[in-house]
Amino acid sequence: MLKDSKAFSGFSTGDIPKTREFYSATLGLGVTESHGVLTLHLAGGNNVLIYPKPNHAPATFTVLNFPVRDVDLAVDELTRRGVRFEIYDLPGLKTDEKGIMRGNGPAIAWFKDPAGNILCHRTSRNAVTPAHLRR
Repeated sequence: MLKDSKAFSGFSTGDIPKTREFYSATLGLGVTESHGVLTLHLAGGNNVLIYPKPNHAPATFTVLNFPVRDVDLAVDELTRRGVRFEIYDLPGLKTDEKGIMRGNGPAIAWFKDPAGNILCHRTSRNAVTPAHLRR
């Protein structure tokens, strides 16, 4: 029944203007707004909806993964743009001083949007490095 439906994901925020600025200016994504709801326009024609929620509570899991060829390069560039990467020191989940988990599958670096939702960069051989992250 839903096999041919072009499904999309969504998550909430408590502050649409601040969230729009982060995703468009800081991350460099295409963002449109209609009736107070944001649509992120991702590579490959994928879209993600971000909707306002007065009692927003941040997701406690990764809501959006950005595959990149070079996690170090992506972390360095976003750090220059003011993004703070999460540092974890838990059993089975340890990051280095830059916030990158290495040696346990793909390299992954987690960070949060202004609403506290968790996003990440993860190494992928097939990823295309976005123009704003190229050296």
